[in-house]
Amino acid sequence: MAVQLDSIIEILSKHDDRVDALIMILQDIQNIHHYLPEEAIRMVSDRLGIPFSQVYEVATFYRSFSLVPRGAHEIRVCLGTACHLRGGPRILDNFERELCIHCGETTPDMAFTLETVNCVGACALAPLVIVDDEYFGNAKSSMVKEILRGYAKK
Repeated sequence: MAVQLDSIIEILSKHDDRVDALIMILQDIQNIHHYLPEEAIRMVSDRLGIPFSQVYEVATFYRSFSLVPRGAHEIRVCLGTACHLRGGPRILDNFERELCIHCGETTPDMAFTLETVNCVGACALAPLVIVDDEYFGNAKSSMVKEILRGYAKK
C-alpha cells in the first residue's frame, strides 16, 4: 500500500504543523493508513522539526499505534476478569477459527485485525467484543459469524 503523501501534508496543515499536536497527527495518519508507515513518521519529523527518534518513541509508546499494517476493521475481544469468566476466551477462539488467524494478526486480505484487551470498564456487558467503535455486549460464540458478515460488507 502506497503512502498517501498528500494526505499526510493535509493532516500536518490541519494541525498547523504544531509539535503539541503530534499525537493527534499520528492518530489521523493511522486512521487513513491503518498503521504508521515509516515514510509518514519521517515526514512528520521533518515538518515538525523534531528528531525522528522522538516521533518514533511516541508511536511505539502508545498501544493504539501500530508500525505494521492493520486490517480495515479492528476486532478487540475483552478478556478482563468478568469477560473471561463469561466466555471471552471461547469467543476469541471462534474469531481465530473463522478468520484463520491468531490473536495479534491481520487477515491476508487486510480486512480484519484481531486482538484482545484486558478491560474496557464495561463489565455489566460481559463478555464484550468491540469492532472498530461498535460494542457487542453479552456476546456469544454463536454471534461471531454474524458480526464478521456485517463488517465484511462494509
